[in-house]
Amino acid sequence: MGSRAAAKAGEAPHPSAPTVAKLRMRYAKRGRARFSSHRDIARTMEWTLRRAGVPVALSHGFSPHPKLSWIGAAPTGAASEAEYLEIGVTEELDPAAVAREVDAVLPDGLAVVEVVRAGPGALADRIDTSWWHIETPGVGDEQLAPAVAAFLAAGEVTVERLTKNGPRPLDVRASVAELGLTLTRTGEPNGTDREDRARAATCGRLMAVVRHTTPAARPDDVCGALRAVAGLEFPEPARATRRAQGRLDERGELIDPFAADRAAPTA
Repeated sequence: MGSRAAAKAGEAPHPSAPTVAKLRMRYAKRGRARFSSHRDIARTMEWTLRRAGVPVALSHGFSPHPKLSWIGAAPTGAASEAEYLEIGVTEELDPAAVAREVDAVLPDGLAVVEVVRAGPGALADRIDTSWWHIETPGVGDEQLAPAVAAFLAAGEVTVERLTKNGPRPLDVRASVAELGLTLTRTGEPNGTDREDRARAATCGRLMAVVRHTTPAARPDDVCGALRAVAGLEFPEPARATRRAQGRLDERGELIDPFAADRAAPTA
């Protein structure tokens, strides 16, 4: 594990070996886990890393805590295939082995997608946009299509966001880089055209590319904006899944945040 770092004047002895590397993890939040808060997931991940034997570095001070950095956590109620976590570790580790060992002890609903060794640069600087799939039970594609067109034609679409400091206006149009209908059932190769059309009549599916503004526009804000521009009412809560995060390039495509890490030379 290496020698422990010496304490500075007025500090408690540091209980951890120094950080020698950082790992970056992409993980998924599925099924009932989408209803877990970010705090619950953070506590679960800390417990899971300990159980998997990952030597996580600790911060200095009288109340040391694991060196974990969370980037752009999905809101409670939303599923995700692209959540990101950076982990400071006290030993050189094989990222693939860490991915297997952590995934093996995660509870149902959470899954490791990939682990890489961190290369140069901050992970947060590579993520400024999310790609969402939003299902709308009770509102079909035929109802969504004119509302989407009205939204895209508007210069501004403001909804009211309730924050800890009270109601706050949010211009959803400024946050949305792209919005459209998803006409095929991605990831379900056995679906037929007839099944797709029947499903689209009773449950629409939107694709939204949303920039990470402050405050961030959430999938329910997108639905609220469609209600504002077209009077569209949603009889059931929308079901949102984040498919990817990254930085938009000049062509409007998302750059994989781990691409630079995979390309970085290993020590």
